[in-house]
Amino acid sequence: MTSALDGPVFEPFFLPAHRGERFCIYHPAVGAPRRGVLYIHPFAEEMNKSRRMAALQSRALAAEGYAVLQIDLFGCGDSSGDFGEASWETWQQDVVLGVKWLCEHVGGNVLLWGLRSGALLAIDAARHCNPVPEEFVLWQPVLSGEVLLTQFLRLRIASEMLSEGSAKIGVTDLRTKLAGGASIEVAGYILAPQLTVPLDGLRLTELQPLPKAVQWFEVVPEQGRELSPAARRVTESWAHRGVQLSIQCVPGLPFWTTVENTECPALIAATTKILSELPR
Repeated sequence: MTSALDGPVFEPFFLPAHRGERFCIYHPAVGAPRRGVLYIHPFAEEMNKSRRMAALQSRALAAEGYAVLQIDLFGCGDSSGDFGEASWETWQQDVVLGVKWLCEHVGGNVLLWGLRSGALLAIDAARHCNPVPEEFVLWQPVLSGEVLLTQFLRLRIASEMLSEGSAKIGVTDLRTKLAGGASIEVAGYILAPQLTVPLDGLRLTELQPLPKAVQWFEVVPEQGRELSPAARRVTESWAHRGVQLSIQCVPGLPFWTTVENTECPALIAATTKILSELPR
């Protein structure tokens, strides 16, 4: 089957999993595979906004000899289940499943590539994998699950203010409902406590074990911008504890949130260049 993006052959399939199946797209390496790469998508609507960028980058990596597996987590995309039934533990198991599949089909130690919350999930789930991935590509990583959840809950408040002139409930109240075991609806997605409560407590600086090597990419509004102070604190903490870090800030639009689907060519070029130069 040939990609609509005019890239190399890719293989869509359903991977049997706990609680149904996971929809996957496999991009075989061109030539002898260097290693496998597992792509872990971001949260809720950010996943849909990022599909084209994920496909373009997967194509580019496949051309450089990487075998890339894109997996829709439980309750997301074309995989089994509803978003409101998903749990953080199930998503961790999906990462383990993807790593296992790549190890069986490609061999070697798998590199995890995560976007936004997918970066947070990649590092948190890696400890459950066998073998444990030690190298990561992080695109605009979410530094704290609490911040991500707060931003998402604000969509509910903004929607109420637009439709009714005022919000009936605040972020703290919504968080209290979730902590108390109730599910809530935000922007068309049902959020369940088994997903949001574990996510709420995650911070990149506190996740263990730490990765050994990280390629960290940030999309910034213009050339010359640097990491935010919060991101810099994380990278400095990791570097102090022995993580080998490569950090690049590239100019572009935040494609995971833009109204229209957009691309960030500089991000694809930078990521492809860095990985093409890694030792085989």
